Parts: sequence; C-alpha cells; structure tokens
Amino acid sequence: MNARTALGRYGEKLAAQRLTHTGLTVLARNWRCAAGEIDIVAAEGDCLVICEVKSRTGGAYQHPMAAMTPVKAQRLRHLAEHWLAQHGGPPPGGVRIDLIGVLVPQRGATRLEHVRGVA
Repeated sequence: MNARTALGRYGEKLAAQRLTHTGLTVLARNWRCAAGEIDIVAAEGDCLVICEVKSRTGGAYQHPMAAMTPVKAQRLRHLAEHWLAQHGGPPPGGVRIDLIGVLVPQRGATRLEHVRGVA
C-alpha cells in the first residue's frame, strides 16, 4: 500500500467514526459499481447520505474542501442513482451529498470538516 492509499483509508476511517459519533448510521464504505465508488453511504433518520471523503496532508496541496468540483458533484449524483436503483429507490427523507475534509498536518491534531448538502 502506498502513502496516498494509506492516507485515504485513514481519512475514510476517521470520517466514518465522526459520522457514527454524530448519530448517522454507516451503511457501506467503499461501495462500488460499474460507474465508480462511493466512499461512505450513511443514513441520518430517513435521509440517505452519500459522503465523499477527501484527505490531505499539510503542505502545498489544495485544501480538501476545494476538491468538490461541479464534475465531482455530478459524478456523486450519478453514483447515488446507482445505489438507489440497487437498494429499493429513494428513502422518504431524500438523498443528501456531503463532503468530509480530513487535514493531517505534519504536527498537531488531525482536523475534520463535515459540510452537509454540497451537491
């Protein structure tokens, strides 16, 4: 496993823990279909939550939250449609797409930022 993959897995683990701690139920991690992968699928009450996790180390890289582009948002909406098709359609509370940014500095504590309804 390379450093980038390890950082991504670490960030996804922390994000899943944060979601669970704040009352969401994680339904799937790294769910895959022919169209791609959803990092975390969760439920908050009767709402389905599709979570994209972006992890970065401190340094010259862009902030993790800057990674949500219109193209990425459209891809996540498309993946959510695939999830719904395979799991019985939309829930009564609808579908929300969230972004969790994980910043792992060289020194100090890791920071997580959870933005709800980004797309």
